[in-house]
Amino acid sequence: MARVLIVGAGLTGSVCAALLRKETARPLHLVVWDKAGDSGGRMTTACSPQNPQSTVDLGAQYITCTPHYAKKHQSFYDELLAHGILKPLTSPIEGMVMKEGDCNFVAPQGVSSIIKHYLKESGADICFRQCVTQINLRNDKWEVSKETGSPEQFDIVVLTMPVPQILQLQGDIANVISECQRQQLQSVSYSSRYALGLFYEAGTKIDVPWAGQYITSNPCIRFISIDNKKRNIGYKCCCQLSWPNDSSSQTLPCVWRGWIYPLQLRWLHCFCLMCSGSFKGSYLVPVFLVSTCALGFCFLNFLLLIFSFSILLREITGKLFFTCCHFLYGV
Repeated sequence: MARVLIVGAGLTGSVCAALLRKETARPLHLVVWDKAGDSGGRMTTACSPQNPQSTVDLGAQYITCTPHYAKKHQSFYDELLAHGILKPLTSPIEGMVMKEGDCNFVAPQGVSSIIKHYLKESGADICFRQCVTQINLRNDKWEVSKETGSPEQFDIVVLTMPVPQILQLQGDIANVISECQRQQLQSVSYSSRYALGLFYEAGTKIDVPWAGQYITSNPCIRFISIDNKKRNIGYKCCCQLSWPNDSSSQTLPCVWRGWIYPLQLRWLHCFCLMCSGSFKGSYLVPVFLVSTCALGFCFLNFLLLIFSFSILLREITGKLFFTCCHFLYGV
């Protein structure tokens, strides 16, 4: 039985695995690796730490089907619609550019449910936190090395991760890519975005007439979405906004997905004013972020306070000692 490795558990990797299982007559042992902790890639859906049923899309927000691809990929859309994974997008998205014949779909369970569906259909062995570092040819098989664990051998390796990660791979894989192909790959560029998901308490209503909005008047924020409203699943109060990572001005550090990123407080201030229309809403999110950061920096501030106090105490003690010596001994 041939062993096939697919590197990347995003849309390309999951569909590739499902098609290999469906279209290949010979038995296959399919394996999917991804360096992240879950599937999705650029179609990631995050869960609330307090309520796993409350989710927010941090990647693609909806699926646009043009007339060309509606015909070419009709079987894919029919399958996803039949399983309830996709449904027509009926909620208003302000600023959306619609072309004649286009159809938009949304995923009620989050956009990553599309990837999970295809991975399930493939029957592949899925392993997360597997970062491939090197690929070598050993006895007519591909030996794949990763950051942790022993290398494994496969008959076929399919790479679906972003181009920069492919170009960083070491080993014989570098010789497989021709110079022309390498130049073409190096010419690929990406437009990066930061995405922030906010979870509100159950019952919170954000009184705006739209479920999503494209922002053109702000150089930082590009898109705002109220996910539960966008998916027509009731008020679970999940919001998402994104902005490019090349902006700069006064920043406030905040914790997002386990890392610290610069976040502009005034962006969220404007965002909350638009969403809530009230003063209370204008500081709801900033206070949450500040309190999150405060917990992280509280101990550091305490240590700095002790350090400053010790220096001050040393200066006072030294001056007091010098004054006593001068008084008693005249020195």
